[in-house]
Amino acid sequence: MSSWTIAGTLTPVPAADHPDLVAEPVAKALSSLEGPVGLVEIDPNLADTAEFCEAYSSPLAASANCVVVSGKRAGEVRYAAALVLATTRADVNNVIRRRLDVRKASFAPMDEAVALTGMAYGGITPVGLPSDWPILIDSAVAASPELIIGSGIRGSKLLVTGSALAALPGAEVIDGLAR
Repeated sequence: MSSWTIAGTLTPVPAADHPDLVAEPVAKALSSLEGPVGLVEIDPNLADTAEFCEAYSSPLAASANCVVVSGKRAGEVRYAAALVLATTRADVNNVIRRRLDVRKASFAPMDEAVALTGMAYGGITPVGLPSDWPILIDSAVAASPELIIGSGIRGSKLLVTGSALAALPGAEVIDGLAR
């Protein structure tokens, strides 16, 4: 197991040994990640990034947030996941809208995002998303040596490398995805 420096007060364990602590689609996709994948169990009430970082002394700059974005083109709804550092915001109105080739892009409604991903709101992660979705990854995320991301549930977090995320099926590393 890698010695993760970003776990703060938490003790990471190998994610593959604890499929019960991640959402089902995430458990099925863990083997597709390259390199070590750590897991930390947390209080579900502290899953939101700022609260998590404060409670567990984990650096905010090492957290990456995954958002589900949708837009319509010719009556067809198009989805993508965007992964940006927690210290930034995804450029939905320009970069993501153009990548999806839609007139208007916005965050997918919570109930829709939860239903389509099989993951809990506040825990959605790029690991285990529908295979036809592009996973748009900001270049700063891809370059990060250690990251904390969601696990598909609010009761845990995954520890991964940016290069492992950039190697996910459907992943596209984009300069300027985040502002």
